[in-house]
Amino acid sequence: MKQPFYILSFCLCLMLPAKAQQKDTVANFSLKDAILYAQTHQVNVLNAQIDEQIAKNRVKQTTGIGLPQVSASVNFQDFLKVPTSLIPGEIFGQPGQKIPVKFGVKYNSSVGLEASQLLFDGSYLVGLKAARTYKELSSKNTNRNKIETAVAVTKAYFSVLVNNEQLSLLDANLNRLQKSLNDVQQMFKNGFVEKIDVDRLKVLNNNLLTERENVVRLLALNVNLLKFQMGMSIGSELTLSDKINSADLEKTQILNDPFAYKKRIEYSLLATQNKLNELDVKRYKSLFLPSLLAFGSTSANFQNDQFSTLYNRHFPTTVIGFKILVPIISGGQKIYQLRNAKLEVLKTQNNLANLQNGIDLEISAAQTNYLNGQQSLENQKRNMELAKEVLRVTKVKYEQGVGSSLEVTSAETALKESQNNYITALYDLLINKVNLDKALGNINY
Repeated sequence: MKQPFYILSFCLCLMLPAKAQQKDTVANFSLKDAILYAQTHQVNVLNAQIDEQIAKNRVKQTTGIGLPQVSASVNFQDFLKVPTSLIPGEIFGQPGQKIPVKFGVKYNSSVGLEASQLLFDGSYLVGLKAARTYKELSSKNTNRNKIETAVAVTKAYFSVLVNNEQLSLLDANLNRLQKSLNDVQQMFKNGFVEKIDVDRLKVLNNNLLTERENVVRLLALNVNLLKFQMGMSIGSELTLSDKINSADLEKTQILNDPFAYKKRIEYSLLATQNKLNELDVKRYKSLFLPSLLAFGSTSANFQNDQFSTLYNRHFPTTVIGFKILVPIISGGQKIYQLRNAKLEVLKTQNNLANLQNGIDLEISAAQTNYLNGQQSLENQKRNMELAKEVLRVTKVKYEQGVGSSLEVTSAETALKESQNNYITALYDLLINKVNLDKALGNINY
């Protein structure tokens, strides 16, 4: 079985940053309920939803660049020493001299209002498209986290169901073995069998008890792993309402859909990233275009040598205009930025082709593993039924005195081994079914 892998995964997960403490709860969940709970409590999903909100805010932030920009200003100055300038002495009838003259007043104040409006900027228009695409990328990333959470919860849920099935088989074995042990002990007291016959059954019984204790502990650990994958506090009480026989394990035909990869969220994410890279190329191209800006401002200036009369009168100034910014020389930076952006597009396209091949291979492998798992489970189930019949016949022969206790012990061991093989095949098939649904893109949110 692959149970140790999940134990290791659980231990590693505990090392990751945990969500804020949640209250302990008591719940009885079906698989569907467990997945729904995880979609609203699992940390990765919650963080992805936060990232989606951040993306929406960034779209609005980018949109705001093209909206009117208005600002107000208030200024006050106290010239402790009024600036002095030298002017030619000819103005005052003193040729050849430089006469110091103070220009200005001690107190100056101004109140102003400025407004600007972007009329045209190619990079801004491309930026708006990129912002919307970035929002789309963030939304798909949330879906990816929901899918991964659903897969993790489903596998953990099936792991608990398999442990419960294993525990049921062990309990049935223990009940049957205990009855056999009681019968053999009674026969030993009456002198019909040897003590070694009793000892052999005791050894089997002790081994089964030890194995059951191990499965009980493993079951508790897997339940905690399930709670962790769901985002539920480890101290909560969780029971499962689904049974192992309710799992959907129908026959699956091999599909030859050449476009199955398009259903995968990973491909959709990379395709959206390619759109962003293509928009990046357009943005760098737009940097070679001029931009147009309209502006206007109005202000009131106050000047006086006395502070008490500073605001008695003002001198207004109002201006409107346009500004055209034309890029001429940038040291070649824009050219190389554009070239690198085009190369990034090529890389993404290569990754898309590689991902398509990888998904097709994953689908083929998942279908093969699932079909092989179905056949293996059917075989192990038949073997288990045969082992039960062999044990029944062996016990009858032993009770009738035509068989040995060693044959009974061997039959008990063979039955336990067949049951372990059945449990392993059942677990593998359930996990392969989840992997197949994920590979085909059938898990969507």
